[in-house]
Formats: sequence, structure tokens, C-alpha cells
Amino acid sequence: MAKARVIYQCTACGRQAPAKMGRCPNCGAFNTMVEVVEVATKAAPRATLRPHSFTSTPQRLHEVGTEQEDRLFVPIEEFSRVLGGGLVAGSIVLIGGEPGAGKSTLLLQTSALLANVHGTVLYVSGEESTRQIKMRADRLKIDAPDLFLLTETNLDAIFEHVMRIKPVILIVDSIQTVHSDSVDASPGLVSQVRECASRLQQFAKTSGVTVFLIGHVTKEGAIAGPRVLEHIVDTVLYLEGDPFQSFRLLRSVKNRFGATSEVGVFEMQGVGMVEVPNPSEAFLAERALNASGSAIAVTMEGTRPLLVEVQALTSPTTFGNARRTPNGVDLNRLLLISAVLTKRMGLRLFEHDIFVNVVGGMKITEPANDLAMAMAIASSYFDKPMPADCAVLGEIGLSGELRAVSQLSARVNEAAKIGFRKVVLPKMRRRLEDVPQGVQLIECRSIADALRVIGV
Repeated sequence: MAKARVIYQCTACGRQAPAKMGRCPNCGAFNTMVEVVEVATKAAPRATLRPHSFTSTPQRLHEVGTEQEDRLFVPIEEFSRVLGGGLVAGSIVLIGGEPGAGKSTLLLQTSALLANVHGTVLYVSGEESTRQIKMRADRLKIDAPDLFLLTETNLDAIFEHVMRIKPVILIVDSIQTVHSDSVDASPGLVSQVRECASRLQQFAKTSGVTVFLIGHVTKEGAIAGPRVLEHIVDTVLYLEGDPFQSFRLLRSVKNRFGATSEVGVFEMQGVGMVEVPNPSEAFLAERALNASGSAIAVTMEGTRPLLVEVQALTSPTTFGNARRTPNGVDLNRLLLISAVLTKRMGLRLFEHDIFVNVVGGMKITEPANDLAMAMAIASSYFDKPMPADCAVLGEIGLSGELRAVSQLSARVNEAAKIGFRKVVLPKMRRRLEDVPQGVQLIECRSIADALRVIGV
């Protein structure tokens, strides 16, 4: 008879421990160790060299075909961009995000469009009843005769319905609510999430059905459950966005069939998630011209250049230690840039509180946005606005020098498309060949040169 033992496992990283701990010894997360009951099974016999009737056979490298698989067309262009140009049959896609970000809304809209184009789609929900989903579909004005709804949490029952209706695409909302009878654990625990995801992966690979999984996230923003869940799936997407802003960013962090770090931009409206074909114009729509403390950065999200407004405010501090408050930028980059401005440019920023904000709920971490942050801080410090038709880009070193950035041509062309006529950038090693007509490139070797030519 199999023996059961109780262990404790971290829901963030999957580390096991024989006793309950308040903090995971591996990842350092607090209150993530949960009780897991493991059933010990009889050990399998040691492998021998006797022949077996396996169906798999080794292939020579040059014998493997390299023909690209046909992708399923996705009617939402922003979604298709993040997936790498469409859905691959038999792939499994994981979508995570904060509660209320719009994961279920986006997938319900997508499933209806896919059902009208490719055939039967099964939407399985373990959190909402079919009546609740129908009410949301009516609000979104969704009409798809081949879209089937199912409220079920038992994985074996889900597979029975799948075999009966034979869908082209299966959507599971969410993986944390599904459980398998073969695992003696509550839904959402590490062992259940791993087992259900593995069986869904095996089903997708053997049947050719594309599977979407919705996953909850932890307080740290990672997919709830062990990181092995992200290794099982083919594509991992995150739906990001400030809950007080209408824009949502669908970001790819893993994709076996396309480029990573791609991003799709959506706007949450009354009719659901509406794709934004030109995000740069949307982010700059409410920009105040000739206002101090504002600079336009040209950042890259995957292969897409985006123009975002970086705002800064410097205010004399009333406390002993000046504060540094970032919103949408990395705190360490803000500390570095403020130190460079103090040391190399003589700005007495140690007497000022500094607040930096990226408009639209965007989060930018690329070093190419350093110069925009520095120019916005200096503009607020001297209370002098930057030219309204000027965009800036460049990485700042500790000596105040400007360093080159990648994909310069794409950034300059995006700025010209929006209507900017001046681009401040680091000194180039070779000239750009496809500079748009009417755009002036202002090359600078240091942040001091950039401030001087702009007149801040």
C-alpha cells in the first residue's frame, strides 16, 4: 500500500521543505510555504538494456524537415503580433495578469472571433457560470454560433467534453481552478497546477488543438504556482496596465514560435478591449506643450518603437533626506541619473525631492530612456520647457557621457511619423542612411552637450 507524507512547498518557486517556514529559503518570499500531501508509489524497476517497443526513432539532423507550420489567423492584429504572426496548431499559451486587467474579456473576444473564422472553440471557466459569461458576451456584443461555454473544474470531465465536440481551440480560465483526480491535493496547489498543465500540454501536442491557459499572479507579479508552469507552455504572455488607466499592454516574455519582448497595446472601453493601432499617438494625445519637466522618449518594446512622455518634478525638500519617487521607471536608474546630474552638472538635487512619471501607465526599463529622464529632471529644475517638436534618446554613463542605443533607424522613423522634427541622440559611429526628410539629428557626446543645444 502506498504511503502518504506531508511536505511543505513554496507556491512561488516550488522549493520543498520538511517543515513549515515563514520564509522560503530559496526565493525569499514570505508566507508562500503550503502543505502538500505526497503519495509515495512503488519505485519503478531499474532500466535494463533489453529491447522495448518504443514508437520514437532518432533522426539525423539533415533529415529533419524545416518547413514552417501554417499558423491560424488571429483577427486581432495586436494579439497576432505578440503571438508571432498567428497561432500554431498544437501550441499551449499561458496568459497572466493582475485581477481585473482584462484577461477573461480579451480571451472571450478573441475566442468569438476565432470561432467565426476557424470553427468550434470551447471556453471552459472554473470561476464563472455560463450565465455570467453570457452577460459579459452580451455587453461586448459578441455573437459566435460555434463558441461553446462550459463551467467545469474537473480535468477528466473537461477532456470528455473536448472529445465530444472536438474544438479547434480550447480555453481554460483559469488553470488554478482545475484539478485532477489522480492528484490528492486541493486545486491551485503546486502539485495540481503542475499535473493539470502537463496533461493539457500532452493533449495539445497529440491532438493538434491549441490551448489557452489563464493564470493568476502573485503579489510580486509572477504567475502563481511553480515556475515549472512557464517551462511547460510554449508561450507566456502578460497583460499589464495601471488599474486607473485605460491602456493595457499584452507583453510576450517567452515564445517558442516568435520573438520575445513583443508588445500589443489595447484600450479598455465599454465594448471590451479595443486594439490601439498607433500607440505613440495615444500616449501623447493629452500632452501639454511648452510645459517644463516633460521630455519625449523613444523606447523599444520588442521590435516596435513607442514614443512616451516622461514627466519629472523637482521640489525643495522639507525633510532631512530628499525623496526619489519613480512611477513607471526603475528606482535604481533614477538614483543613478540624479547622481550624475548632481556630480557632473552641478545641480543641487540633494536639496530637492524628485518625482518621475511615465504617462499612460507604461513601464520603461530600457537604458535608452536615460537621457529623456535626465532632460525632464533638468527642465523641471531650471523651469525651462523643452522644444515641443524634440524627442531624445540615449544611455547615460557615470561620467555623463552618452552611449549609443540599438535600432536607431526605427526610433528616428517613428519620431518622424508622429511629427517630431528634432531628435537628440548620442554621437553616431556612422551616418544613418534612411533619415526621414525634414528631421534634424542633433548628435551629442555628453549630457552637458544635450542640455546646451536644447537650451535647458
